[in-house]
Amino acid sequence: MPAKKDPDASVSVPCFYGAELRYQREQAGLTLEQLAEGSFRGISFLSQIERGERRMPVDLAQHVDQKLGTDGFFQRRCEDAARARQVGHAWYSADIPDLEKQAQTLEEWAPNAVPGLLQTEAYQRGRIPYGDPEASPEAVEERVRARLKRSELWKREDRPTYWGILSESVIRRTPLPAVVMAEQVEHLLDVIRSTRSVLQIVPETTPWHPLGHGMAKIMTFADAPPLVYTEGDFTGQIVDYPAYVKQYRRRYDLLRAVALSPGASLALMDEVARTYRNEAEQGD
Repeated sequence: MPAKKDPDASVSVPCFYGAELRYQREQAGLTLEQLAEGSFRGISFLSQIERGERRMPVDLAQHVDQKLGTDGFFQRRCEDAARARQVGHAWYSADIPDLEKQAQTLEEWAPNAVPGLLQTEAYQRGRIPYGDPEASPEAVEERVRARLKRSELWKREDRPTYWGILSESVIRRTPLPAVVMAEQVEHLLDVIRSTRSVLQIVPETTPWHPLGHGMAKIMTFADAPPLVYTEGDFTGQIVDYPAYVKQYRRRYDLLRAVALSPGASLALMDEVARTYRNEAEQGD
C-alpha cells in the first residue's frame, strides 16, 4: 500500500483548514469513520475536506468541534475557508475546480453552453452580459481569471481522462460574433485532439434524449466514490448518493448512444469552425 500523503497546508486556506482538521483528528486518536459517526456525512466527504477539496458545512463543523473538543475553531473558520475558495466562482460551485483537479475521469453533458474547462477568454466575456447583465467590471474580471485558472488543468501530465457531450445548438445558435465563435470552436478542436480526449455532439435533429433538463458532470476518483455535479441558474448540487450517481451514469451512457460518433462530431465542428471563420473574414 502506498504511503499516506499528507495534505500540503501551504497551498491554500482550504488546504490549511483541511490539514488542521486531519491533525486534530489524529491527535484525538479518531479514524475518519469515528469522526463522521453521527454527522450524517460520509467518510469520503470528510476525507475530501481534509485534502482541501470540499467545503466544510457549518453543521459538520459544529459536529467536528464537539467530537474533537476544539472550542469552536472549525465552525469559526469554515466560512473563511469557503470564501477563500469562492473567489471568481458562485458559492454553489466553489468546490468544483478542486474536484476537477483530483478526478481520474471527467464526463460532462453541456446542453446550454460550452463547458467551463473548454471556454476561451473571449467566449467567457461574451456570455457574461447575457447571463448576468448586472455584473460589475470587477466581478467580470474575477470570473474570467478564475475560469482561465481552471483551464490550466489541460497542461498537466496527470490530467483526468475527459469525455464531453455538447448539444449542437451550443455551437450553432449563439448571439456571439462569428470571430469569437470561430476561435471558440477551433479551441475545442485543438484541446480535444491534443489531449486525446473525446467530445461528441447531440444533433439538433434529436430534440428528445436522456438528461434533457440540464447539465451534468460526472467525476470519478482514485480514492473516493464518484460524484455528479448539476447546476441551474442560481444553484448547483453535488450528488454523491450511490443510487443517484448510478442513475446519472446510466443516463449519460444512453446520451452517448444518441450522440454523433466522436469522428463525426469532430468533422461537424471542423465544418462549423470554417463557417464562422469565413463569416468573420467577410465581415472585416
